[in-house]
Amino acid sequence: MKQTLQLKLSQHLALTPQLQQSIRLLQLSTLELNQEIEQFLSDNPLLERVEPGDGAAYTVGSDTLSSPQSVADDPATPSYDEAYNIPSDSNWSGDAPANHSPRDNNDGDDSDYADIQAAAISLRDHLGAQLGFTPLSERDRSMVIFLIEALDEDGYLAQELEELLDLLAEEYPETDREQLLEELHIALRHLQNFDPPGIGARTPKECLGLQLQNQPASPVRDLAMILVRQHLELLASRDFVKLKKILQCDDAELRCAHSLICSLNPRPGAQYSPSDTRYIIPDVVVRKLRNGWTVNLNQDAMPRLRINRLYADILQRSRGSGGSAGSNGAGLSSQLQEAKWLIKNVQQRFDTILRVSQAIVDRQRQFFEHGEVAMRPLTLREIAETLGLHESTISRVTTQKFMASPRGIFELKYFFGSHVATEAGGAASSTAIRALIKQLVSAEDGHKPLSDAKIAEILGQQGIVVARRTIAKYREGLNIPPVNLRKSL
Repeated sequence: MKQTLQLKLSQHLALTPQLQQSIRLLQLSTLELNQEIEQFLSDNPLLERVEPGDGAAYTVGSDTLSSPQSVADDPATPSYDEAYNIPSDSNWSGDAPANHSPRDNNDGDDSDYADIQAAAISLRDHLGAQLGFTPLSERDRSMVIFLIEALDEDGYLAQELEELLDLLAEEYPETDREQLLEELHIALRHLQNFDPPGIGARTPKECLGLQLQNQPASPVRDLAMILVRQHLELLASRDFVKLKKILQCDDAELRCAHSLICSLNPRPGAQYSPSDTRYIIPDVVVRKLRNGWTVNLNQDAMPRLRINRLYADILQRSRGSGGSAGSNGAGLSSQLQEAKWLIKNVQQRFDTILRVSQAIVDRQRQFFEHGEVAMRPLTLREIAETLGLHESTISRVTTQKFMASPRGIFELKYFFGSHVATEAGGAASSTAIRALIKQLVSAEDGHKPLSDAKIAEILGQQGIVVARRTIAKYREGLNIPPVNLRKSL
């Protein structure tokens, strides 16, 4: 084989580090962006966060860094905040949407205390405290503790006592298995007498039955007990005709028993499970002005960054002296450039979010005026063509970015969706169709709920052509039960 040298000319696209950082920052959520910036702040001494009440920042030019004094001497030189449009006012006075407020302002201290208690006390602690006031022998107490540890987060004893017996037999090898099993049954009865009612149940039937036992004796409770123990499947399927025939009762009696069962808690231990609360900081705020709807950046979500004054002076003196900067000076220059890139890319990120958000609001103006039923079909391509950006950029901008409006807080992706054709040749948004389905179901007669075919027929009368299977898909997405499970007495 003969070796030869060949010269080829080709073109390829290379992403600069600055562009790679810009793309990465664009797709981060607000929480992830703050984490990324904290990492930069810890790694780069030339970068610092602007705290409220701090003095003027430094000016960043292409190759020079000026002090505040030199900026004052030259009024034509923009300040560092002006160069990168860092807002000077970090306070956001936007009104939080009332229907999405995590807590009403009129809530009293009692509800706050209840939330704190529910979050601080676990189910095992709650049951252990009750066990401490129960007069039991040490052996029985240890048996109850053993069962408490075996409960799941809903308060159920998921394992059979025979399975637990194998673990307990290792601790009490001298005791007969039948005796241990009997002691476990006794310990379980003690546990099932604890609060909350229904704790320690092995099945939903047993859980509801334990709670009914705590109710005052009445014919309604007796009928509810029969329903739970013998006909819970028929009740779940809402086969009321068959239930009335089996139980020999009328509508009023069955309705009262059904209401009593619905008032019970099938997951008694869930209230003691730690709640995973997620707090959303909106990136933009929508307000209505006289001429329409306007989008503004949420200043609380925007990190305010600048160059560290101490290290900036060191670098400036090193450059002003004309001497060799050395390795330390070269390192500071490199970190200065990285800090400039970060600040520019962060500002560019928020500018892009603002542009995309305003374009969305302009096209979904009817939604903000009239609600979900007025949502129009919208695609990423439509916004991309309007703003002269790529669809992938719009996709990054709208992922995990949130908009606060008088109608609530929404992810930007919420305003995009598929469409369904109308008889007039137009298109209806899938979000609007879901809203119509919710309206129809909420207004339906409980004795004769609307089937999916009937809902499709009603929408067809309004000019929206939707298949029955599409209605079923949207209904399931809205967590609306099928027609047989929405039937009431």
